[in-house]
Amino acid sequence: MNIDLTGKRVLVTGASSGIGAAIAKQLGSIGARVAVNYRSGESEADESVSQIEQAGGEAFKVQADVSDVDAVERMFAKVDDRFGGIDILINNAGIDGKRVLSWDIDPADWKKVIDVNLMGSFYCARQALKRMVSANEGVILNVSSVHEEIAWSGQSAYTASKAGISMMMKSMAQEASPHGVRVLSVAPGAIRTPINEDVWSDPESMEGLKKLIPMDRIGEPEEIAKMVAVLVSDVGSYVTGETVFIDGGMTDYPSFAKGG
Repeated sequence: MNIDLTGKRVLVTGASSGIGAAIAKQLGSIGARVAVNYRSGESEADESVSQIEQAGGEAFKVQADVSDVDAVERMFAKVDDRFGGIDILINNAGIDGKRVLSWDIDPADWKKVIDVNLMGSFYCARQALKRMVSANEGVILNVSSVHEEIAWSGQSAYTASKAGISMMMKSMAQEASPHGVRVLSVAPGAIRTPINEDVWSDPESMEGLKKLIPMDRIGEPEEIAKMVAVLVSDVGSYVTGETVFIDGGMTDYPSFAKGG
């Protein structure tokens, strides 16, 4: 079995660090031409582009705030100019927001998470679908979270955004499947990224986290990236409308491992 994306035109949002950067590098290493989106981390985006090019791939950076519908339209125009279209969209850009109980959170802070995570994914998917449906091919993969299924106290905006992505993805998959376009998601669990460094860098916090994971460890960004490569390639050609959980068993009710 050969996973090959040679010549495929890919846009990865939020690709300057963490899971997004790992996905961009992984897809670039198997032949994809990669547009590396970033909002503010320009030097980190440059590093992602450099690493792809050093490995023999093709990449360029493109700045855009995915929560801005006009900025997203301009970003896709730049991808068109550089690549002549798009074959694969990775909707990865996202934030977790402030951890505040629902009755205490400022509505503006709650809305910001929805605007980036859910509306941003919609804006990008909308632009990609316009191109892919007319071409009768393409793949959109959203990076969701185990929290599209697992409740998380203090993070109602984040969980709402990820649950929203799940149903949006399923509806888009129904709409686009007759046109040869697949739409799906991956849902990472606890992954070693800068956004949660305060947890995995603290031994006590890390031990508490591991109790939630049957595999007794957190995941690495590269483990998400490898599965993404499988799913967006022809190897995953019969997968659409589904969320693939990559979580070390976190959604497998680990508290029941020794009985109810």
